[in-house]
Amino acid sequence: MPAMKRFKFPWKPLYWLLCALILGFLLVPIAAIIPLSFSSGSFLTYPLPGLSLRWYHEVLGGGKWLRALSNSLYVGVFATVISVLLGTLASLGLMRLNAWWADALKLVMLSPMIVPVILIAVACYFFLAPLSLTSSYTGLIIAHTVIAVPFVVVPVLTALELLDPNLARAAAACGATPRTTFLRVTLPGIMPAMASGALFAFAASFDDVVIALLIAGPDQRTLPREMFSGLRDSMTPALTAVATIMIVFSTTLFMLMQMLQRRTRSTLKK
Repeated sequence: MPAMKRFKFPWKPLYWLLCALILGFLLVPIAAIIPLSFSSGSFLTYPLPGLSLRWYHEVLGGGKWLRALSNSLYVGVFATVISVLLGTLASLGLMRLNAWWADALKLVMLSPMIVPVILIAVACYFFLAPLSLTSSYTGLIIAHTVIAVPFVVVPVLTALELLDPNLARAAAACGATPRTTFLRVTLPGIMPAMASGALFAFAASFDDVVIALLIAGPDQRTLPREMFSGLRDSMTPALTAVATIMIVFSTTLFMLMQMLQRRTRSTLKK
């Protein structure tokens, strides 16, 4: 009789089944929100009474939602630009710093990614209040820059560490000045990482609600804060329309991040 084959447990199908269940657990709540944004009714109910774009017209047609969206974009763009400048300069400094306290300084700079955001919001409030910068765009941009800088430092510092130092030495040996070496050698090498950090920084600013609750005034209400207020006052399908817009926006940012990260890895390999 032929020897019985050893039984092999189907680990691979079980693995893919587990991944599918986890993915479904994460995506089903999101998938449940999107159809509600097309409801013709005034309440969040299933089954839908009908299909309509009325809530998208309400959100994008003007009023508080469009003002909140413009505030989020305005603050996010300025916070991103400042955080990219500060984060890139900080990464260049940390790369060249060999002192014993360099790791402690790096930890301090990355602490906004670790410390609970409510503590950062309270600290920013007590720092900005004596300067009369609360309830202002300037104060909100400063507070968002604080939480956005670490998202720039991480990819840029990684790109600098992986960048071949012989390139800068070769440029210097050819007579290039430090400024020319940075503009023509270092900057092109870390540009994809800077772009990736800028997208992360913008996403951190755009999605913030805790800092906006403490720092922003009535004229600086961002989109997440307006959604938070809407959850307390009246839950209408307009909230799901805004949530759908943010889902599409965040997904687009994520896809751009993935493209830039692949480009960064391919650039560093070369």
